[in-house]
Amino acid sequence: MAPDLTFGISAESGPRGPGRQGGPKRASVRKPPRGDRRHAPPAPLWPKRRRGKGPPPPVRSELLLQKKGGPWSPLTAGNWSHRGRKAEPREPTDPRRHRATEDRNMELEPLSQPGLDKKVSMDLNSASTVVLQVLTQATSQDTAVLKPAEEQLKQWETQPGFYSVLLNIFTNHTLDINVRWLAVLYFKHGIDRYWRRVAPHALSEEEKTTLRAGLITNFNEPINQIATQIAVLIAKVARLDCPRQWPELIPTLIESVKVQDDLRQHRALLTFYHVTKTLASKRLAADRKLFYDLASGIYNFACSLWNHHTDTFLQQVSSGNEAAILSSLERTLLSLKVLRKLTVNGFVEPHKNMEVMGFLHGIFERLKQFLECSRSIGTDNVCRDRLEKTIILFTKVLLDFLDQHPFSFTPLIQRSLEFSVSYVFTEVGEGVTFERFIVQCMNLIKMIVKNYAYKPSKNFEDSSPETLEAHKIKMAFFTYPTLTEICRRLVSHYFLLTEEELTMWEEDPEGFTVEETGGDSWKYSLRPCTEVLFIDIFHEYNQTLTPVLLEMMQRLQGPTNVEDMNALLIKDAVYNAVGLAAYELFDSVDFDQWFKNQLLPELQVIHNRYKPLRRRVIWLIGQWISVKFKSDLRPMLYEAICNLLQDQDLVVRIETATTLKLTVDDFEFRTDQFLPYLETMFTLLFQLLQQVTECDTKMHVLHVLSCVIERVNMQIRPYVGCLVQYLPLLWKQSEEHNMLRCAILTTLIHLVQVVENALKVNPILGPQMFQPILPYVFKGIIEGERYPVVMSTYLGVMGRVLLQNTSFFSSLLNEMAHKFNQEMDQLLGNMIEMWVDRMDNITQPERRKLSALALLSLLPSDNSVIQDKFCGIINISVEGLHDVMTEDPETGTYKDCMLMSHLEEPKVTEDEEPPTEQDKRKKMLALKDPVHTVSLQQFIYEKLKAQQEMLGEQGFQSLMETVDTEIVTQLQEFLQGF
Repeated sequence: MAPDLTFGISAESGPRGPGRQGGPKRASVRKPPRGDRRHAPPAPLWPKRRRGKGPPPPVRSELLLQKKGGPWSPLTAGNWSHRGRKAEPREPTDPRRHRATEDRNMELEPLSQPGLDKKVSMDLNSASTVVLQVLTQATSQDTAVLKPAEEQLKQWETQPGFYSVLLNIFTNHTLDINVRWLAVLYFKHGIDRYWRRVAPHALSEEEKTTLRAGLITNFNEPINQIATQIAVLIAKVARLDCPRQWPELIPTLIESVKVQDDLRQHRALLTFYHVTKTLASKRLAADRKLFYDLASGIYNFACSLWNHHTDTFLQQVSSGNEAAILSSLERTLLSLKVLRKLTVNGFVEPHKNMEVMGFLHGIFERLKQFLECSRSIGTDNVCRDRLEKTIILFTKVLLDFLDQHPFSFTPLIQRSLEFSVSYVFTEVGEGVTFERFIVQCMNLIKMIVKNYAYKPSKNFEDSSPETLEAHKIKMAFFTYPTLTEICRRLVSHYFLLTEEELTMWEEDPEGFTVEETGGDSWKYSLRPCTEVLFIDIFHEYNQTLTPVLLEMMQRLQGPTNVEDMNALLIKDAVYNAVGLAAYELFDSVDFDQWFKNQLLPELQVIHNRYKPLRRRVIWLIGQWISVKFKSDLRPMLYEAICNLLQDQDLVVRIETATTLKLTVDDFEFRTDQFLPYLETMFTLLFQLLQQVTECDTKMHVLHVLSCVIERVNMQIRPYVGCLVQYLPLLWKQSEEHNMLRCAILTTLIHLVQVVENALKVNPILGPQMFQPILPYVFKGIIEGERYPVVMSTYLGVMGRVLLQNTSFFSSLLNEMAHKFNQEMDQLLGNMIEMWVDRMDNITQPERRKLSALALLSLLPSDNSVIQDKFCGIINISVEGLHDVMTEDPETGTYKDCMLMSHLEEPKVTEDEEPPTEQDKRKKMLALKDPVHTVSLQQFIYEKLKAQQEMLGEQGFQSLMETVDTEIVTQLQEFLQGF
């Protein structure tokens, strides 16, 4: 049976607005045909879970991509993860292998393949041949061969013995690599779906026992990618079964990593790491206890293993045998990964374990040894990448341990700070450090400086002994000379723009402006890392460092020689520091004087070589604008912004737009000061929007424009036309950039809201003021604007015009009829139909009532088109009554809760502040608004009565028969007493 169509909210739904406190029960309504689609049940986000069938199957992510050209092979596909992310190697992918959305839990049809009877377990010998054949077909590029193979494999997934056959296949090294790869993937996903005892079609305990034994029989897989997948799937089984159902796993791995065979040792160590990693990730208390027991039992062995491989590597470095060096380095890296998981996650109080603390203290010496190795292992050496990964892993151990066990880290604070500061801020690190290592060391310093566990309370007596001890160590280390050297080095060395950055400025200016800032970028990117470290250290030790930074500022007074690039870059770096420390320098810097006497003249130096300083100065002003900037100076700043928006350099123009946004968005912004510059600024911003080409930059400039529009409100009207014409073009160009489209929508909504405000203030002159945008709004309604927030705003604007300026609406309708090449009546009918259809896009009760009033204003009418839409108009009206009417429990009558009067004064409690002047202005405006002065109940009655008088009793009765009887009943209840 077809579902009932309902109009708006059902009776069981919660309130839509303030008026949903009573009233007739809503019923199903009959709507115009176009409205039916709005009430179709929404498509589910995922297939419904069937009772007893478990959750929907996971999507097979490894089968979403396909290598183009030539036979597909896992060894030639892109297998490895992106920079900065520590992840398992990605699996080669082929979209044609599986259909991820099909329900794998369906009842299977009897199989026709020989040797695979549904009711009996697979016979390994006979079944292996059949499965091998189908797997081979599943690697085919021919869809006619591939599809049947897919279907067959899907049916076999739940059959007893299938996974034993897969194990047989992927451990047979003589078979085709692609077939073995597919077998191991099927096995891995089978673990996810069928290994748990409660899973539908779960594997039997007997088969699981056989599979567990088979998985750890030999660690001799020759192909790296397949070996990694086998290690991952063993870890998946371990997560579910170790140690209770699989007690022999860890002892077997420990014995296997001791063997002399290089391949077996490496594969066992790889598996050992993945198992440790997986078990360490479990968070239930019972699982944590099991991992603590495991860690304490194998920690000594893991340390010995790591030391052995590390010593072997260090001995082989001087041999020059790259293959041997790489082999031992790989083992060092894997054993260190195991130790990292055991150290960070394996102990409740690690500082009480001598082996753990011994390992951590030994890291610093090992780091020095590995850093020295980087002198002999150059950047072009095949071992270099693995060497740097090992060095970074050492620092990750320290960072993770500090994060998880701050008090256990206390004995390591002094050594960590000495090590990091010496390598990052002194000559010790020259020739051996690299960017990622410097970032890690700075992060270590930052986390110690900022760690809340090391900060005592204002009353020292309330602090724990551990906190006081850590604080004492920090204070002893961060002496005046140390802090001064760190501050000077950060500013004069790390803040300097590099050759690479200056080249990027010239070659890709938009890419240069899109800096990696915000979020966690400081964890992996050098410039954000240095700036965050500076901010944290300056905040923590501002009394010590403020005089140091002020002295650096004093040295740079006056203009700088444009021929001295080094001096320009130094000044850029110091200004950067002053901007970052703006809040800390509030009482120490007379920014207003500095702006007038130093910064403003520097903005007027137009030499091309001075552009880094023009960009930095306008950025600096943006940092101080909300901290300390006298309102009287703003016109001077606006003048400077107008000039810089015309700068010959694109980077300077983009940075100026950013400062403009900060200036306009500030609490002390005054529109009257800004208006003389509005035309120039809007024109220049619009030009900048058209000049830039990158999605991120366009989005940024649009946000600036949106902010300006929002703050100046109706004063933007002269400049609306050009933007309204450009936004649809930009929308078409941004088809593949969703974030840019969001920025376009934000700008458009701000524009239309300004129009809506203008119509509220002056419904007669408002439409004429914003003549260019109203056809665009009308067109958006007719074409069914797809975004609900935008459509709601469009209908709000058109409702104001239709209700309060009928003559302008008629001229607009006539203009649009010519553009659409339609009759006016036909176009009006289409608009009403779309309005009724999209009424649910409107969520604000005020706009919903406005829509009802606007459509009712078309009555009375003898126009056949309007009468055809009478049913929809009444439906909207009754919906509006449900939204705004409240029932008086004493009299049983209904009252429009949105009505306001001059006599009503809001009651102000002691906790509330009295209304501001802006609040009073808003109320005065609302008292002129039909939404708050016209009773919807009264308005409906008068319009229906006028329609009845126009058509006569019989004609009106025929019209009312087009409305659903339940809606008529509800309407009669609302209109009682009239």
